[in-house]
Amino acid sequence: MNSVLITGCSSGFGLETARHFLDRGWSVVATMRSPRQDVLPTSDRLRILPLDVTDRDSIDRAVAAAGPIDALVNNAGIGWMGPLEGTPEAAIRDIFETNTFGTMEMIRAVLPQFRERGAGTIVNVSSSTTLKSLPLLPIYTASKAAVNAFTQCLALELAPFGIRTRLVVPGLAPGTRFADNARGKMAEVAGIPEPYRAFADEVLAAHMEAAGAVVTQSRDVVDAIWRAVTDPSCPLFQPAGADAVALAA
Repeated sequence: MNSVLITGCSSGFGLETARHFLDRGWSVVATMRSPRQDVLPTSDRLRILPLDVTDRDSIDRAVAAAGPIDALVNNAGIGWMGPLEGTPEAAIRDIFETNTFGTMEMIRAVLPQFRERGAGTIVNVSSSTTLKSLPLLPIYTASKAAVNAFTQCLALELAPFGIRTRLVVPGLAPGTRFADNARGKMAEVAGIPEPYRAFADEVLAAHMEAAGAVVTQSRDVVDAIWRAVTDPSCPLFQPAGADAVALAA
């Protein structure tokens, strides 16, 4: 039976991806910072483990508890909307620790077993903000652009060992809790300088309007991740969602 470890499964893309793999007979290791047993159906093919991708000890414990896996899906991430000038240094570091370094550390933790077995698939979830420059997203976009470049290089480095590395690039998903959290974090930061506030209001209003436009649905991302894991012919770079596909083109 094939097994996949997915990070960031408490909601959004990660949760839906875990459900999808379970429905298709896979053994799923669903990880969350604060595990919840009520978000996924009971199954003898499911384990829910605590995992903080910014903590190497937590990573090592989760990977050890997971045992042998066939695929790793790096989905865990945090969003942020706000101008650079008003973004605290601690927030900048937290974003990179989660989105960029957390992805790298998860891969470092599973590489020995993949390399020794001569097989394994790694899927990193990025963002279409790396395809089109947008205001108030310089830190988040930078953290995901680093993942893009890292993944492209890593794919070349790991191919000789039989390890497939893929990149899924979702578009704008304003209906997810991830998007709500990003907007909420910006609103909570008292350090947004006064000169940026009117502009920030305009950007948020446009973001809310986008909820009714052609955007990415969770199903788009789940399908892209599934293909990246199960289809050896899948290209390294996989946009997910009509808007992401359009930007990639």
